[in-house]
Amino acid sequence: MTKTDPEPPLSAAGESYARLCASFFSREDVRPSEKRGFGAAALTIEGRIFAMLPRDRLVVKLPKARVDELVAAGCGERFDANKGRPMKEWLAIDSAHEGDWDDLASEALNFVRSHP
Repeated sequence: MTKTDPEPPLSAAGESYARLCASFFSREDVRPSEKRGFGAAALTIEGRIFAMLPRDRLVVKLPKARVDELVAAGCGERFDANKGRPMKEWLAIDSAHEGDWDDLASEALNFVRSHP
C-alpha cells in the first residue's frame, strides 16, 4: 500500500472495537498495546493485555470460572491462538453478543488490574 492508497474500510467488528477503544482510552491507565496481541490490536493496562480483536472477534482475559460460565451460556468460546489448545482465561465473544463488549471488556480490565 502506498501513501496515496486509502485505508481499507473497517469491518463492523472493527468499527465496534474502535468505539470500544475510544471509550477506554478516556481512562488514564488504559493504553493501546505497543505490540500486537496474537497478531491483533490490543488494549493494555500497565503493559498487560486485557482485550484484543483477532479475526474480528473481541477477546478478553477473565478468570477461568467466568470464562467457563460465559461459554456455558453461549456467549462465546475459549480463545485458541491457532495452536490447537484453547486458553483457559481468554474468551472469544460471539458477534451476536457484541452488545456485551463494553461490560466484558470492563470486567477484563478489572481482572487484569487486580492480578499483577
